[in-house]
Amino acid sequence: MNDLSKMTLRRLLGLHAGIMEELRRRGVARNENNPTANLAEFLFCRAYAWQKAPNSEKGFSASDCGSLRYRIKGRRLHRRNESRQLSAIRDLDGFDTLAAVLLDNEYRVLRAALIPGAIVRERCKFDRHTNSYNFMLTDDIWDDVRVMDATMKLRTVESES
Repeated sequence: MNDLSKMTLRRLLGLHAGIMEELRRRGVARNENNPTANLAEFLFCRAYAWQKAPNSEKGFSASDCGSLRYRIKGRRLHRRNESRQLSAIRDLDGFDTLAAVLLDNEYRVLRAALIPGAIVRERCKFDRHTNSYNFMLTDDIWDDVRVMDATMKLRTVESES
């Protein structure tokens, strides 16, 4: 592997751009946003054969053949920020299930879950400043009998991709 510490800023950013293009070519990324969200959508849609919603769709990220709507969120944990807070949820009624994954520093699946919308509505907090809801993907989520652990399914997709 190249020694990144010896690369110029221009070379590093060029490498990043090339990686994003390759992720798009492979169907992992569909926009230039943070790869965490793109990877989360890719893993869940591949694992469960969901159809991705259009990029501009409000309220949900994907749907299944039975018309259930899924909001897909991912969080990458690293030594500088181990927060489990998922990105903003703007519409609590736009999805049936929250599909959430925690990734490690190198984007490997740590834990994943399918969380019914009712649990999300029970546990999220409204943030007036951003006009959105915050949800913390803490370990006790997996203790709720209504939550389905999706970790192994996502790790299978991860290992095959």
